[in-house]
Parts: sequence; structure tokens; C-alpha cells
Amino acid sequence: MALFGTDGVRGLANGETLTAGLALTLAQATAVVLGQGRIAEARRAAGKRLTAVVARDPRISGHFLSAAVEAGLASSGVDVLDAGTLPTPAAAFLISDIDADFGVMISASHNPAPDNGIKIFARGGVKLPDVVEQRIEEAMTGPKLQPQGAEVGLVRRFSDAEDRYVLHLLGSLPHRLDGLHVVLDCANGAASGASPEAFSTAGAKVTVIGADPDGININDGVGSTHLDKLAAEVVRVGADVGIAHDGDADRCLAVDADGNIVDGDQIMAILAVSMKQRGKLKDDTLVATVMSNLGLHVAMREHGITVRQTAVGDRYVLEDMNANGFSLGGEQSGHVIMSEFATTGDGVLTGLHLVAEMARTGRSLAELASVMTVYPQVLVNVKGVDKNRVDDQAVADAVRDCEQVLGETGRVLLRASGTEPLVRVMVEAADAETARLHADRLAVVVKERLAL
Repeated sequence: MALFGTDGVRGLANGETLTAGLALTLAQATAVVLGQGRIAEARRAAGKRLTAVVARDPRISGHFLSAAVEAGLASSGVDVLDAGTLPTPAAAFLISDIDADFGVMISASHNPAPDNGIKIFARGGVKLPDVVEQRIEEAMTGPKLQPQGAEVGLVRRFSDAEDRYVLHLLGSLPHRLDGLHVVLDCANGAASGASPEAFSTAGAKVTVIGADPDGININDGVGSTHLDKLAAEVVRVGADVGIAHDGDADRCLAVDADGNIVDGDQIMAILAVSMKQRGKLKDDTLVATVMSNLGLHVAMREHGITVRQTAVGDRYVLEDMNANGFSLGGEQSGHVIMSEFATTGDGVLTGLHLVAEMARTGRSLAELASVMTVYPQVLVNVKGVDKNRVDDQAVADAVRDCEQVLGETGRVLLRASGTEPLVRVMVEAADAETARLHADRLAVVVKERLAL
């Protein structure tokens, strides 16, 4: 089974796979693979050593995992800048900002605290293509770099890492946020410092929840996967908008003044229309995944915007954006990529620009979100099945039958999860009852045919 999933290596920290030993070996292999190439050799020839940025979210296991990663890199002759607790997009930005050779983020994103993960970024702060991840995995069993004496790497504190990131965010804004009251839910995660600082410096009145990380409360009833508290707080304090991040802050979801959820598709629709109006949307094109709501496609078509579809995972959105120079893309889950300012999904950046559009237009979030009608969408996660047999013929026949019934008024998507042992069944339809009926029927077929 491949070590890398759709978003790096992820699992139960100190469990069967994600151990300190694996983190060290993975870092050594990364130094072998990413330490090659023309630029790396030129640096060595000029007497410079390779440099990597390492950051983590605040979950307790991040301490030993980041220590192991830093040990593996330093033992391979790579100088390490330890950025401490920072959002994933901050780590990606810093790699590019200081022209580091690569970087590592220790995070399990929206997963519960016992889990953790290792994400590797190449030069420029970009995610690795599958082929490079495969080379790193193969290098884990091969010879390692073993410099001695003065040639081993140094580990130093990246003291101004958060300040650099916040200044970058503020410099991206097209409009200040003065006069708007924002509630921020930081998921007791990596954005607990940076997000409130950025929003308040940009002029917003800020109320903060979920910004007291203790190592074990990350994503625990707060953040983008638990929006009830944010919605209630927005209504309670009479705020204009609520912004929710996940544990590593590469996601952003929102709630309007009445506590209604505004998801990633709606956020992309708002930003796409705004960017087109301002001449910032390259080729009038938005890149989204196959999971995006049918309503997004309808709304973008009405505004003369083309929607390109990719496989699920922000890495695939990024690949298409980078290959074609597109400026906006993302996922329904709240990963939104604004390529002018970021190399990956950035929840703080997205939230700032969403609120900036409210300030620019003088319109409420509910008004802005009305650009798109959300089609009822039902997602069923079928557990206890062999996700590797998702192409079973009987399952395919059941999907085809469902699609024929729905016609142009809905759609079906069935896929194996890239991060968990389950199969996801998603059905959209003109009404929720129809969507639920077909999703449940397909889930039964999947459960019966793919049972372990």
C-alpha cells in the first residue's frame, strides 16, 4: 500500500505507520531526492548548503514528529529553519519567500488530535507530483546522505516567520475591512495567532473563538468541520460574517449574519465573479473538482465563466491551475487557491478576500452568496468496504441506473477516499428527498458488493 495519500502521509501518530522512525527516514529520503537537480548542485558548487523550512500545527504529536523530521534533514546536511506553529499555507509561502530548497509541514489538517501527517513541499512552496512522492518512498530503503563534522545541517528558529506571513496576507488585499465585524473560528489550530492578527490589522472588528490550542483540542467541536458554534456566535454578537478555518488553516468556510453556512463552492463563486469584474480571472476560468455542486456550474455559466473539473484533492486543482496559468480554483470543502498570492489553499487569505469583497461592494455575505443556488447534495461515507474494488461492475451498473433516472437534474459521484478506508457516495438532485433516496440505495449496493 502506498505511503503517500492525496495530501502527504497521514495516520495515527505513534500508531502502526506514523512513527518518529518513519518521520526521520522520510526526511532523510526527502533530502536525497529533493537535494538533487541543477539548482541544488549549483548551490553546492557555490559553497551553499540546502535549506528547508519546517512547521507544524499545534497538536501534541507535532513536537516529536517535527523533531524527527528536523533530525533527519540535519543529519543529511540540510539546514533547517524551524518556523514553529504556523498554517500550512504559511509554510508554503515561506519556502518561496526565502527561496528555500523545500519544506515540511507536520499536520493532519481537519483530522482529530490523535492523528497527524507529513506534507512535503518542493522549491517555490508547491506540492509534490505523484512521481516525486514515489521516488521519495523508494529512497527510504536506499542509501542516505551521511555528512560528518561541519557538513551536517544546522537547526535554527525562524523567528519572524509569522510576521512575514501576515504582512504577505495584508499586502494581497484589494480593500480594507474597516466597519465589518468578523467572528473567527481558528479550530484551536495553526491559525490561532496569524488569523486574528491579520483580520484586525486589516481593519475589521474581530471576535475570536477556538483559538486556545492545548495540543489535544484541535478541531474538537470547532473549526470548519463543526460550524454550529461559529454560527451561534455570529448571531449572538451581531457580527457581519463568520470565518472558520480547519486545523492547519488551508481551508475557509463562512457563515452569514444569520448563521447560514457559505461553503467553498459559494466562496469560489463570489470570488470568481469579483475577479472577473476586476479583470483578475485568467481566461474567465475557475478550476474545481468533481465534487463541486451542480449549482456552481450553473451560476458560472450565467456569468460567462468556464468551470474546469479535476479529480478530488487540491493538489489536482493546483496541477491544472499551474499547467494553464489559471488564477482561481478550489474545493467545496473550503480549499481555495488564489494563485496570484499563494501556491496552495490558504484559509486565512481566502477569508480576508471574501470579507474584502463585502467591504468593496457594501453587500452582505448573504447577498453575495445568492449568486449561486445550491443544489441539494447528499454524501454517504460507506465504511467497512474494500475501496480498491470501487470499479465493481454491479456498482457501476447501479450508478448508471441512478444517472439515467436523474438525467440533467442531478448527478452521481462515487469514489474511494484518498485518506480514509471508505467509499464516498455523492448524489445531487433537484430536491433533497430525491438525493437522499438515491444516495442511500447506492450505499447499500456498495456495502453489499465491496464488503470486506
